[in-house]
Amino acid sequence: MKRVFFLAIGLSMVTSIMAQEKKLFTLDDLLPGGRTYFQHSVPEQAYYEWWGDELVKLDIQSVTRQNGDTLFTLNDINAILKAQGSSTASYLLTAEFPYADRSIVNVETGRGHALVDWVAKSVVQTWELPLDAENESFDNTSRCVAYTVNHNLKVLKSDGNVVDVSKDGCLDLVYGESVHRNEFGIDHGTFWSPSGKLLAFYKMDQSMVTTYPQVDISPRSAELVPDKYPMAGETSHKVTVGVFDIATGRIIYLDAGDPTDRYFTNIAWSPDDQFIYMIELNRDQNHAQLVRYNATTGKKDAVLFDEKNDKYVEPMHPIQFLPWDSNKFIYQTRKDGYLHIYLYDTTGKELKQLTKGTFEVINVLGFNTKDKTIIYTSNECNPLQQNSYAVDMKGKRTLLDEGSGWHTPRLSKSGGMLLDIWSSPEVCKKFDLRTIGKKMSTRNLLTSAEPWDAYQVPEMKVGTIKAADGVTDLYYRLVLPTNFDPTKKYPTVVYVYGGPHAHDVDASRHWGVRGWDIWMAQKGYVMFCLDNRGSENRGLAFEQATFRQLGVEEMKDQIKGVEFLKSLPYVDANRLGVHGWSFGGFMTTSLMTTYPDVFKVGVAGGPVIDWKYYEVMYGERYMDTPQTNPDGYQRTSLLNKAQNLKGKLLIIYGGNDDTCVPQHTLSFIRACIDADTYPDLFTYPGDGHNMMGTDRIHLHNKITQYFEDYLK
Repeated sequence: MKRVFFLAIGLSMVTSIMAQEKKLFTLDDLLPGGRTYFQHSVPEQAYYEWWGDELVKLDIQSVTRQNGDTLFTLNDINAILKAQGSSTASYLLTAEFPYADRSIVNVETGRGHALVDWVAKSVVQTWELPLDAENESFDNTSRCVAYTVNHNLKVLKSDGNVVDVSKDGCLDLVYGESVHRNEFGIDHGTFWSPSGKLLAFYKMDQSMVTTYPQVDISPRSAELVPDKYPMAGETSHKVTVGVFDIATGRIIYLDAGDPTDRYFTNIAWSPDDQFIYMIELNRDQNHAQLVRYNATTGKKDAVLFDEKNDKYVEPMHPIQFLPWDSNKFIYQTRKDGYLHIYLYDTTGKELKQLTKGTFEVINVLGFNTKDKTIIYTSNECNPLQQNSYAVDMKGKRTLLDEGSGWHTPRLSKSGGMLLDIWSSPEVCKKFDLRTIGKKMSTRNLLTSAEPWDAYQVPEMKVGTIKAADGVTDLYYRLVLPTNFDPTKKYPTVVYVYGGPHAHDVDASRHWGVRGWDIWMAQKGYVMFCLDNRGSENRGLAFEQATFRQLGVEEMKDQIKGVEFLKSLPYVDANRLGVHGWSFGGFMTTSLMTTYPDVFKVGVAGGPVIDWKYYEVMYGERYMDTPQTNPDGYQRTSLLNKAQNLKGKLLIIYGGNDDTCVPQHTLSFIRACIDADTYPDLFTYPGDGHNMMGTDRIHLHNKITQYFEDYLK
């Protein structure tokens, strides 16, 4: 017994000595923008690109095949460019291979791009855009480039000529850019037809939208930098869709009727260039239609189907035609309660629901043309995971990976192979090449070493608690202090986001932990994070539980998390803090003012304070309008809760935030002054909704110091 006792002490001493030999993190090690972040937190990276169905490895100086043979070098490419008087490339890490059957690479040059045939040793095409060009979109087939300058749309043709699609673009009239404030999955404003002969584009008239007076303080005398910002319940912009014919220069607009209070989303072309398919949504966002238009005349050809929901419909993905059958397409919808893939024909008839179950399809990667399957990712294995699957036209699903972790695969041209980049709580990062189909195989290309192995990494735990409804499972992540002592009482910080289209806890590397959580654990804090109802990937009912009352049910769930924390003997219930950004800033301020006796300290970043100050599309989807839901807006407005503030609250915002405009924060400060309560305020002049680069390090030092001053 004595020998065992002393052995235990010896092992304990060895473990302690080993822990002491490991390094402590700096904030620069843990956060993007930190000077040592890439060296000490980012796993070893490899760069690959598909050349048709061949995976090639990219490096700064060369591109190699999987057998190790060099395809070409930077010197090879630059010699070809120099011989034809073109500007040269500096690296090959961003090389792309637009043609599966041709030895042509697209490389970035000093002033633009070049298509180089490395076998024929010739320059196929070069293009250089103006320095103020934005929204660049290259079409492989026509080799034309669409781009915008000062809100005007232009097309650089393959012969080098530039065509002005519009000339009257300005802040009030925007061409070829993302519309509807990037909602409904919209992230660009131009759409090439399959042949590359036609270009569909958005035109947005926002002359009727209220101008928000952002200010640029960098000149000697500060200047107005106006921004169009449609707030909930107020006048929104009007969008139309044009079609530009590259050969003739002719423009027609789709005859969709009056665009007032309507959303046009998820634009897709038919494989033969004849039709444009578009989802049309009413302003209430509870009725969507898939509409087909003649791309030559702009006339409405057919309404293929309708989708309605008592709360909201949120179309996020355009239809995708089957490569082997141009009369059929797939569409993703949550009409059965979870996001799934449905098969339709071009008359609008639903042929089959291809995926079904209490899970969400997260991303459709494309098609395996040989096996006639759809390749996608979902969380079918586990709500915390993202795994790869194939589904055939009968609805038979096949798992394409090991069934663990978080996978972000990239599909080859024919869909017969996957580059699977993934991690898990046990796997730092892996790059696997998978052959999919009847004969499946996997070859590991790289397993990255864990850069945190040299550091004292705190213990992390993941589990579930019941939501405030008493039924729904919610996932949490708990980070214990470095050198944790279960006999001690620790200050605890709840990190919260809680809004739609986001989650914080998943089965990726270190359970998706944030670098700041590690930093705070190293300073002696328990860090807690809970994905409440309203967050993503858990189905429609889970998300819609917050409808018309954003923050209310979410806070109830977070308080269930607090009850769990209080049950832990090492959590000091008298030293609870809360921090979050954006929707999380709203949640932080809401929790501090709704449950003022629970949290001692809070730091809210870029918060929504009153939903009537937020944008039309997002705000009205979840809250309806202030006119139709006055009680909901009144109940969730933090201006009405300023008098409840008891603890120490710091609010931080970007001086030029165009997402949660400064009016939110400043209105709350005014309300607190009127209510005789005393929050603290800090701003980052010139920054937008998020702090980037070294400002991010400064920001997290500021947040940390506030908790150190008032919670510890």
